[in-house]
Amino acid sequence: MNPIALLDYAGVAVFAATGALAASRKQLDIIGFLFLASVTGIGGGTLRDVILNLPVFWVANSGYVLICAAVAVLVFFSAHRVESRWKWLLWLDAIGLAAFSVMGAAKGLAITGSPVVSVVTGVLTATFGGILRDLLAGEPSVLLRPEIYVTAALAGAGLYTLGDFAGLPPLASDLAGFAAAFFVRGGALKFGWSFPSYKSRPGRRPEDIP
Repeated sequence: MNPIALLDYAGVAVFAATGALAASRKQLDIIGFLFLASVTGIGGGTLRDVILNLPVFWVANSGYVLICAAVAVLVFFSAHRVESRWKWLLWLDAIGLAAFSVMGAAKGLAITGSPVVSVVTGVLTATFGGILRDLLAGEPSVLLRPEIYVTAALAGAGLYTLGDFAGLPPLASDLAGFAAAFFVRGGALKFGWSFPSYKSRPGRRPEDIP
């Protein structure tokens, strides 16, 4: 199995785990675990394939859905043993984001050959599942938290694409993209890295407009 395929399966499993952990925080039943795990695990890849006009990956290979289901059941019976679930959720999400940013970029590049599409599909694959998870679980959205999130996916997808165009071996590009995304997101979690936020300023008065 090639590195991209391994990242794909690992990313689905890890993102599914974050969805299941979110379900544990809301004390949902097993169906809630299965639903949130599946939506989080395959949501980003589904959007990517729809945009690229491809057969949706989990329809062609139902093993991805089975992975989500297995992870959901495992977390359902083990989440009570995990302390600081919110921290686990954030760090597992960082791993999934890094893996998906590379996988999404690789698929976009393979289908279109465009570096721009590669980066965009990498970012969407890495972030959309987490956005859906937070929306459905009623958690603060990853997009509304102050620390860097989407930029980490951008770094991973961008470095993977750059490495591929530079002629690096596939494994080197994969690892470089994964490391970049995880480093940026991990730094945001550990040290609170963020960009300056917008500061509103009063607009001009009507009488000041010429």
